[in-house]
Amino acid sequence: MYKMADMLYAVLTVFQGYCLQYFLGSFLERRMKGRWNGLCVAVLYVVLRMAVMWVSPPGYEDYKVAVGTLALSLCIISFLALCFYKAFRPVTVFLIVSFQAVLDISRYAPVILLNVVDGWVLDIINWLVGKDVFQSEKAIGMAIKAGVAGTQLLQYAAIALLLYFSLKKIVWDFREKDYSINRTELLFILTPAAVGLMICMLLRIIMIMVEDSVPKMLYDRYPVLVVVIPAILLLSLLSILYGVKLFQDMICWNREKSGRIVLEKQISSLQEHMEEMERIYSGIRGMKHDMKNTLAVIQRLPAGDGELQDYLSELNRSLEKLEVRFKTGNTVADTLLNMKYHEAVRDVPGLKMDADKLMFPQGFEIHSYDIGVILGNAMDNAIEACRKLKAKEPEEGAFIRLSSLQKGNLLILKVENSFDGRLVRRRQEEFPITDKADKKSHGIGLANIKSTAEKYEGTMDFRVKDKVFILSVMMKNERRG
Repeated sequence: MYKMADMLYAVLTVFQGYCLQYFLGSFLERRMKGRWNGLCVAVLYVVLRMAVMWVSPPGYEDYKVAVGTLALSLCIISFLALCFYKAFRPVTVFLIVSFQAVLDISRYAPVILLNVVDGWVLDIINWLVGKDVFQSEKAIGMAIKAGVAGTQLLQYAAIALLLYFSLKKIVWDFREKDYSINRTELLFILTPAAVGLMICMLLRIIMIMVEDSVPKMLYDRYPVLVVVIPAILLLSLLSILYGVKLFQDMICWNREKSGRIVLEKQISSLQEHMEEMERIYSGIRGMKHDMKNTLAVIQRLPAGDGELQDYLSELNRSLEKLEVRFKTGNTVADTLLNMKYHEAVRDVPGLKMDADKLMFPQGFEIHSYDIGVILGNAMDNAIEACRKLKAKEPEEGAFIRLSSLQKGNLLILKVENSFDGRLVRRRQEEFPITDKADKKSHGIGLANIKSTAEKYEGTMDFRVKDKVFILSVMMKNERRG
């Protein structure tokens, strides 16, 4: 029976090693490529845990043994994290403490609960013996061994399942794995795990009590603890799991708040300048019309001065250059595209920008501010992608193409741009990951575009074809507040 218990413990330890490499590998960058990194972590964990078990003193534990065992366990996990992962990050502290806390809670809660089942099994065997079901002592012994073995197998299976699904829940809910955690945030997510760890250490110290030199379990003296202690442990585990989920929700809320702030600033800026832009362009058009008429009259007058005629001709050609480069039928869009184009050609030599197919129809109802938000964010992303492409591959051609399509009451905007072909996305992430250093402030352009499109019961989509990024925005052509 002891051999079976040792074998089950060894199997459970191997499974714990697998869970550890899965847990750390989901957050931290591996030092070795392929599966060797995880395999080395799992094997070393098993070896070190077995070593700790062999050197631990036999019998019940006092507080010194409990503290020493916990310290050794944390040291093992920390050693493996630092040796096999690039682990110099604040989140590493959370990973080490939370893994040990989940491991300890998963060990104690099922064992205490299933000890009751162990007692029921023995009671059932005694009842069967009273009914003369077993005809020999050998049969009784085999029944007892089978019952105890079944209970142990059930305990170890419950420990493994609780450990695995708890860690998987943390990995799944902790979506922002590259998020730079500050001290306050680290304390927030670390506290539930640290509390769970301390509860387990306290149980390790007080669980076994000695009466008349005979060790007894605490819940044998206070049977209610068979329910209370597992309930406390499971509540502690839930606080770890839902603390992570709450932390991730807070990150999403802050990102949405930052996105709204940027969006409001963009709208405010457009509101401040749109009337002025319209006035300036109206003035330029009026001045150009009047000047061309004036020049035409002056050129028809008899004059013997050829230099005057040359000067007037040159002035007429200069007026022709006042024509805007992009004409979409929307003043804000024209001004924005011209402004972005002149900014882009300074940073991206040889950039080709084509907006001939971008036209806004008569009776256009979508607010100019919202068009400005969509085109502004789309152009910023496209220009940045072209800049990166030119920096990596100067010989590659950089281009941005804008077009629109009217289908009934739907307006479809499309922005295509060249890029370096590198698009990083993670599971549960809707948009590509920005590679800018300030991830809290950047990488929200697509979110702003989507938010604006949804205002008009529309949507946004993007896809990649070869080394071309294609952004599509669909909206209803309706006036919204």
